[in-house]
Amino acid sequence: MNESEPIRLRPRNAGGSFGAGALGTQRRAPPTTAFSRDELDAILAVYARKVAAGEWRDYALEMGREKAVFSIFRRSSEFPLYRVEKNPKLARKQGAYSVVAATGLIVKRGPDLRRVLAAIDGMRLVDR
Repeated sequence: MNESEPIRLRPRNAGGSFGAGALGTQRRAPPTTAFSRDELDAILAVYARKVAAGEWRDYALEMGREKAVFSIFRRSSEFPLYRVEKNPKLARKQGAYSVVAATGLIVKRGPDLRRVLAAIDGMRLVDR
């Protein structure tokens, strides 16, 4: 393989050597909930402003079956100050996006990510 050849990525087999499960049916990995590029751009724009202001310093990204979570930390060794969550199962009821504070209180929830992020974009931390 040289540098001009494209790299072809193939999904891993979920089952045995050929991906066949019982009775010849093919198993599929459960779908993973993830943030889209536009959603990450919106989250990272708010995050970058807060980092520049010196309020936030670290983040973590978790993608699972039920929801995707973007955790925001003041210091990397602490618990998250806020969690931006995407839960598609709540999209029709309360909105897929929510911002959860460190105490577990839902700061804002809704169908529009930018409006949900506006709740923490205007907040300022108060040092004790």
